[in-house]
Amino acid sequence: MAKRDYYEVLGVTRTASEKDIRQAYRKLARKYHPDVNPNDKTAEARFKEIGEAYEVLSDKEKRAKYDRFGHNWQQMEAQEQAAKQAGFGTGGFGSGPGGFTWEFRTGPGGGAGDFGGFSDILEQILRGTEGRGRTGFRTRTQPMRGQDLEHPLEVSLAEAFTGTTRLLQMEGPDLRRLEVKIPAGVKDGSRVRIAGEGGPGVGGGPRGDLYLVISVRPDPTFERKGDDLYVDIPVPLSVLMLGGEAYVPTPKGTRLALKIPPETQNGKLFRLAGQGMPRLGDSGRGDLYARVQAVLPTGLSPRERELFQELAKLRK
Repeated sequence: MAKRDYYEVLGVTRTASEKDIRQAYRKLARKYHPDVNPNDKTAEARFKEIGEAYEVLSDKEKRAKYDRFGHNWQQMEAQEQAAKQAGFGTGGFGSGPGGFTWEFRTGPGGGAGDFGGFSDILEQILRGTEGRGRTGFRTRTQPMRGQDLEHPLEVSLAEAFTGTTRLLQMEGPDLRRLEVKIPAGVKDGSRVRIAGEGGPGVGGGPRGDLYLVISVRPDPTFERKGDDLYVDIPVPLSVLMLGGEAYVPTPKGTRLALKIPPETQNGKLFRLAGQGMPRLGDSGRGDLYARVQAVLPTGLSPRERELFQELAKLRK
C-alpha cells in the first residue's frame, strides 16, 4: 500500500508552522497511543504512521527534502552524497571530472528524473565498488557515516520520574527491534541518544545515531514546571482554622504528612524540598509544592449552624 502524504497524516497544510505540526502530532499521538487503545492493531498502525510523519516534518532539513522529493527523499539524499564523493555537484547542470557535463532533474511527484549516463556511475558508487562509467573515468566511494535519525517518544510523568525502558520496532529495509532506556528526569524536548542505531552507512561506513525526542503526557495529579511539581491537597476548613495535619501525595506513590498551622489561608503553598522531579544528568531533585484547597462543610446539623451563626456574630 502506498504511503499517505505526511501532511495529510498529521492533518496540517504544507505551509504549517513547526508549532502547528508539534501540536497536531501530540493531539493525534495521545488519541492513538497503544496504552489508550490496547490490542487495537488499527490504532497501533496509525500511531506508527503519525510518528513517522512527525519524525520527518519536525526536522527542517528532512522536511525540505521531503517537500522536494516526496517519500523518496532518503534515497535521493544518498545519491546526492554519493555524487559529491565522486566530484559532482547536485541539482541543475554541472561539470564532473574530465569536463563531463551532466543534468540532474526531478521528475513529477517528487521522484527521480532522467539521469542519463550518470545512472551507471551512481549505481557503482552506491554499491561501494570501483570501475569505469560511460564517461571513461574511475570512481570510488569512501566510507560514509550513516544519517542521524530522530524518533518521537511519549512517556508518562511517572515514567519520567523513575526512568523506564521501551521496546521500539524500527522500520526500513533492516527491520529490527531495540530495547532503549529512558533516564529519569526527561522532559518535553529531551533528546536521548542511542549510539549506532541510526541510518546505515554508505560504502561500509558506520551507522549514524538514533535520537529519541521525548514528550511527557500531562498528569492528572501533578503539574510540572521545570524540575518542580505542584499538587493540590484538600484540607478541611476546621484544620485550616485550628491547625492540624494533611497528607501530600508524591510521584513515588507515597504520602507525606504536612503540618498545617492555625489560620492557614486557602491557596497557600507549602514547599517540600527535594521531593520533585530528578534533575536529568544530576543527582539532585526539584521541589514539590502542595497547594491548600479548603474543603467547606456541607449538610450542617442544627447545632453546627448555630455555632457558625455565633461565630459570624463574634466576627462582626
